[in-house]
Amino acid sequence: MCGIAAIFAYHPDAPGVDPGELIAIRDHMAARGPDGSGEWFSPDHRVALGHRRLSIIDLSAAGAQPMPGADGRYRIVFNGEIYNHRELRRELEALGRVFRSQCDTEVILEGYAVWGADVVGRLRGMFAFAIWDSLQHELFAARDPFGIKPLYVADDGKTLRVASQVKALLAGGKIDCAPEPAGHVGFFIWGNVPAPFTLYRGIRNLPAGTTLLVKRGASPEYKTGAGVKEFFSPKAGSSTAASLAGALQDSVAHHLIADVPVGVFLSAGLDSTTLAALATQVGGRLKTVTLGFREFRGTPSDETVRAEEIARLYGTDHQTVWVTASDFAEERERLFNAMDQPSMDGVNTYFVSLAAQRAGLKVALSGLGGDELFGGYPSFRDVPQLVHRARPLAAIPGLGKFLRKAAGPAFSAFTSPKYASLLEYGGSFGAAYLLRRALNLPWELEGFFDREFLNQGLERLDLVNRLNDSISGIASDLNRVSVLEMSWYMRQQLLRDADWAGMAHSLEIRVPLVDVELTRTV
Repeated sequence: MCGIAAIFAYHPDAPGVDPGELIAIRDHMAARGPDGSGEWFSPDHRVALGHRRLSIIDLSAAGAQPMPGADGRYRIVFNGEIYNHRELRRELEALGRVFRSQCDTEVILEGYAVWGADVVGRLRGMFAFAIWDSLQHELFAARDPFGIKPLYVADDGKTLRVASQVKALLAGGKIDCAPEPAGHVGFFIWGNVPAPFTLYRGIRNLPAGTTLLVKRGASPEYKTGAGVKEFFSPKAGSSTAASLAGALQDSVAHHLIADVPVGVFLSAGLDSTTLAALATQVGGRLKTVTLGFREFRGTPSDETVRAEEIARLYGTDHQTVWVTASDFAEERERLFNAMDQPSMDGVNTYFVSLAAQRAGLKVALSGLGGDELFGGYPSFRDVPQLVHRARPLAAIPGLGKFLRKAAGPAFSAFTSPKYASLLEYGGSFGAAYLLRRALNLPWELEGFFDREFLNQGLERLDLVNRLNDSISGIASDLNRVSVLEMSWYMRQQLLRDADWAGMAHSLEIRVPLVDVELTRTV
């Protein structure tokens, strides 16, 4: 787990790379990689790569980045973990590739040398990386299909910049900071900034499962690869796991691969309890951490009692960390500085990550993703029910909007104004999901923003169409909601919060329930 940065002055008229800019971008991400730093500049100063290292696999200097290939043609910066790197290494060695380290970074590099962009589809893990090809004079970047690891892109038409954080790109001082209407409006709708937008017009989120190729003198090329929807398609490849239990155990075993101790975030829920049980079976005695809110102590909302019982059952080295409102006040400034994009959530992850760091952990497993995969949210019931009941009347042109305008004031006075929009947003799965998940519906934002700014934001967001597009071709109601939850709430909110909150404390959060092979099995 690390922080990466790359700058490529690809247009002939672009000035050469400013070394100070790269260093500023890289070192803004120091918390992501406190164990080391590196930089590389091409001889003509048209390309630069930067890296901050958090050592998890192969702690030696052989794992340092930017990492060159054996022949010097390729050079990589990588953030994440590849859980099948040992299998891929054996395959590449059989093809004659020679390795100089034990780290997964070199496996990506050698895999790219053999398979090119197709290496992305062979990787099992969480990743964002950039590779420079000095022979073809091109930069290749990629992000994992679930979007577990972030990668942000700034392209002014002459120079391309990528980094693991929005604030890191801003720290370089050469980004267009004009506000992006879709990012600002999107935050007030979702409670997060929906991809591919950020708060800034000059910075975009590289979509999950997307690759980027930039050649010298040519415009960047984006290619969408496998995403969440593909795993639920009838054409999706089958898993090799014989059972769900086997698939869960296999995923946990792969996510325990590390050269440092691995712990578990243990709540009183099914997901983290399952992970703790499987981790003790696979990896022996491990550390578990539970976050307790002192204001809830002794109430039904207190998770610590059951979590401690589970820890005793599985013989873990357990630690309960109590948090109060005053602790939040004390950490508030550091928390908001660490928050890379605004989010309505993530505070609990920030504090349990702090606790894990203080317990001496660099890696922790989280049960994130279980509800999305196994139907744990009320949305799995509510969204299909709304669509099937409201669709006949919602199909009548203008009826839903008319009823909302007529009944909205009455609903606002006594209950949630969302109820006035049941027909307006009940006609499709995408619209019904928006009604179920949105903090504010688009019509509720009138008065929040300048009218033109709001309209621009809503037009660019194109929410209902994008939501429906994300589940096109999915047959079952259950799978439709699962894909919506994974593609929108899990990816945009939970995974992004886990990244910034964990990295604020130099902690790698792994998510065994967000795994390619496990998803195929389920």
